[in-house]
Amino acid sequence: MECYAACLLLLCLLWWSIILLWRRLIRKAGSGGNQLPPGPRPLPIVGNILELSDKPHQALAKLSKLYGPVMTIKLGAITTIVISSPEAAKEALQKNDQLLSGRQIPDTVKASGHYAESVVWLPASDKWKQLRKVCTVQMFSAQKLDAGQLLRRKKVDELVSFIHQSCWQGRSVDIGKAAFTTVLNLISSTLFSVDLAHHDEGSSQEFRDLVWGVMEETGKPNVSDFFPALRWFDPQGARRRISGYFSRLLAIFDRMIEERTQATASSVASSLSNDVLDSLINLKESGELSRHEIKSLLLDLFIAGVDTSTSSLEWAMAELLHNPEKIARAREELDRVVSGDGGTLQEPDITRLPYLQAIVKETLRLHPPVPFLIPHKAESDVEIGGFRLPRHAQVLVNVWAMGRDPGVWSNPDSFMPERFLGGEIDFKGRDFELIPFGSGRRICPGMPLAYRMVHLILASLLRSFDWKLEEGVTPVEMDMTEKFGITLQKATPLCAIPMEV
Repeated sequence: MECYAACLLLLCLLWWSIILLWRRLIRKAGSGGNQLPPGPRPLPIVGNILELSDKPHQALAKLSKLYGPVMTIKLGAITTIVISSPEAAKEALQKNDQLLSGRQIPDTVKASGHYAESVVWLPASDKWKQLRKVCTVQMFSAQKLDAGQLLRRKKVDELVSFIHQSCWQGRSVDIGKAAFTTVLNLISSTLFSVDLAHHDEGSSQEFRDLVWGVMEETGKPNVSDFFPALRWFDPQGARRRISGYFSRLLAIFDRMIEERTQATASSVASSLSNDVLDSLINLKESGELSRHEIKSLLLDLFIAGVDTSTSSLEWAMAELLHNPEKIARAREELDRVVSGDGGTLQEPDITRLPYLQAIVKETLRLHPPVPFLIPHKAESDVEIGGFRLPRHAQVLVNVWAMGRDPGVWSNPDSFMPERFLGGEIDFKGRDFELIPFGSGRRICPGMPLAYRMVHLILASLLRSFDWKLEEGVTPVEMDMTEKFGITLQKATPLCAIPMEV
């Protein structure tokens, strides 16, 4: 009996000690503005996973209205901080850029070891800096982009020619598919000096399915990310599926590298184009890049570049057809600016087309290519908005929510390009109201190329053709539903009928 009483007393003392320690930790966390950001109460084990729905960007935007622009949610075992205001995003991506430069790597990206060589997923290390420099110098410098103007104009002319054929035949055009083929060939021609698809064949559909498969699997919730102990089991099969996509894409790039390497070593080397692949192979020969790093870099460029630009173009055309009065104003501006230059739109003309630029900005505000910036990770404890972000926390910047914030934008759900006329807000990472490509050291390196491609293609579609919706569809009845992945796609492909101007 005495032993029982002693054990009971010991348990009471232990329990009381735990309570005192817990209260002390709570007081310490709550002092000096160092408490975690508020957020919805998590359920045992699963946390707030059930609140994400199939459109987590929208679900978290609604929650942020209740708990504030810096919010804590628990996704299984992962503490996640959601940022939903320009002020908080600026504090995170500018003031604390270095401390939040880490990456929270999804389990799917670890398939085929891609993440260990990826400029997207590597931490801000020496290897990452080297790959980032390769991107800037070899592909996205102003000099390189200017040198590729004629090539981009040629690919856009091929798109216009294809749509003319559809126009003569009275066929509708799948805008997303046509844009995808154009952007894919534009990038592949820049990198390899070859086209990977043709408008009148199904070859682009296979590549599109591979790219979208990667984006969809990487973007949707995966239980392995919420419970790291389950990663070995891959319970949803996501890593297995994306491994197949990666393998097929990497095999294409490996074949390109092998063919070019053999050609370079042969007598036909002098006839080769001095394209990006040549430059990358030269870096491999000098020991600056490995073959695996080249393949991973090419994979990043295609995955990030093709789908995001395609998505932006399809949404821009969808919003214009949904608001047809905007098309007339855009075409009037195009005719006024371009007619004096012989009638052919060139990239330098973009700077003289403020309404076209406003259309693109408004599209990126309403439909950012990536609704959440690629997940950041806190390398140490960080203070944002007076709250403590703990080390290793995942940080999600909800740019979709920022673009729909009524405290920032008037009539935030309306497509109003005019809001950008006469203003100085841009999407190049300095104005945090509009950061679809990110900001700071992790800003998308391909943004300069995307800027040129999207404006040039959209301007050509608007200037070369009148457009009408398919029979029985009115602007008011258009399906503007989103399909969530890493990028935001239209749930229903946009098909429209071109007519001669």
